[in-house]
Amino acid sequence: RGNVVFGNAERNDFRPVTSKSKIHAGDTVRTSDGASVNLALMPGAFVHLSGNSEIKIEDLRLTKDGNETAGGVLDRCASIRLDRGKIVSLFSHSSTSASEFVVATGQVTLRPDSDCLFSIWTDRAMTRVTCGRGEVSAPADAQSQMKIAAGCFFQWPTASKEPIVAITDADAQMDVKTALDVELELLDQAADWQNRRVF
Repeated sequence: RGNVVFGNAERNDFRPVTSKSKIHAGDTVRTSDGASVNLALMPGAFVHLSGNSEIKIEDLRLTKDGNETAGGVLDRCASIRLDRGKIVSLFSHSSTSASEFVVATGQVTLRPDSDCLFSIWTDRAMTRVTCGRGEVSAPADAQSQMKIAAGCFFQWPTASKEPIVAITDADAQMDVKTALDVELELLDQAADWQNRRVF
């Protein structure tokens, strides 16, 4: 919806996103005010990019078992960086192959390891992660992970040591609402992509 472009940010070489666009590792995707786009990064990892947002696709990779006829995929990896704005992500862990999904901002790197629906917002100085369903893991410090459960959020930088209930914060409440609103779109997209071969 609206004005969405992708391409090489270093060369300022952008073109409009269409349903046929092939967005590759190294590409940047930008949305203008009021625009949005849903991206299927790999089976099980779907992202809704809100208006006035920008992500960079840092890595898209799959490793096959070497048997070209069987098409067995050993693992998949998708890594993105949210430079500004907001995304909602739906992650579904595949039981048939290992999937690694990484979302980074200037403040935090998330690696969800279970089925979850979550929102990430950043203005480059601050990052807020809000969980809509399931739970998403975030680094608590160099050695341990923090679990952000459904209906809770965490913000970096902060003095807080634990996730906070979203109902106590207007922005986090809006994050949950947005995530639940776009969940059906992402689920529909997931169903469409279930039997497709990607990149």
